[in-house]
Amino acid sequence: MNNVKTLLLLVTLTLILIWAGASLGGKQGMTVAFIFALGINFFAYWFSDKIVLGMYRARKVTESEAPELYGIVRRLAQKAEMPMPKVYIIEQEQPNAFATGRNPKHAAVAVTTGMMRMLSQEELQGVIGHELAHIRHRDILVSTIAATIAGAISFLAQMAQWAMIFGHRGDDEERGNPLAALVMMIVGPIAALIIQMAISRSREYSADEGGARLAGNPRYLSGALRKLHLASQKIPMDANPATSHMFIVNPLSGGGILKLFSTHPPIEERITRLDSMSL
Repeated sequence: MNNVKTLLLLVTLTLILIWAGASLGGKQGMTVAFIFALGINFFAYWFSDKIVLGMYRARKVTESEAPELYGIVRRLAQKAEMPMPKVYIIEQEQPNAFATGRNPKHAAVAVTTGMMRMLSQEELQGVIGHELAHIRHRDILVSTIAATIAGAISFLAQMAQWAMIFGHRGDDEERGNPLAALVMMIVGPIAALIIQMAISRSREYSADEGGARLAGNPRYLSGALRKLHLASQKIPMDANPATSHMFIVNPLSGGGILKLFSTHPPIEERITRLDSMSL
């Protein structure tokens, strides 16, 4: 069901993009915006792993440097019939983790030193299972596609704003519906962002389920999530909001309307789903 939900959300994003182009009335402008967004996300798809690992000063470790962590990653990767990902450690007190890489052959798992100290071996196994599930499900590709479409919509809205500022009119076939264009400039980017966040939350549910099955016990991951969530509220992390969706729990705190734009599902719902699983 999560995969179906993701597909429907991607289709909805595409329809918003088409509507945005039609409201502006310029196929050429829509094409330029889409190519621009595609180029940015193509670069991100190929190089985002290096960028984000460098952003958090992640250090690649060998089996001799982190035998317990390395052993868990290798054992679960073999169980999932995946290539062994690279293993990184981030010097951060907040317990957290993320996976990156454009495909299972070029993947990496990074965990913070705070998480290494806080979690038991079973809980760590649940977290690593979750991150390997992200890699196995190619969630990075899904996120890139969603970001491409959402980026194109936002770029179209900016083009419309500049066109209004400089008074560009165009001919009758290119102008489209002025009222629809105004609505698109305001509503389009917000709707695209909400849907993009919904896709991210859907992939988190899938990774929770897949990770629990890899780890062999759903309570390993649910126990880890309880600890990680509580710690994330108490221990701040110098995290970039643009990368917050990558972490197993949101490294940034926020409530109220910010929950609507959250990249992660409610932690209580994730724990409830895991605790109700039977393997």
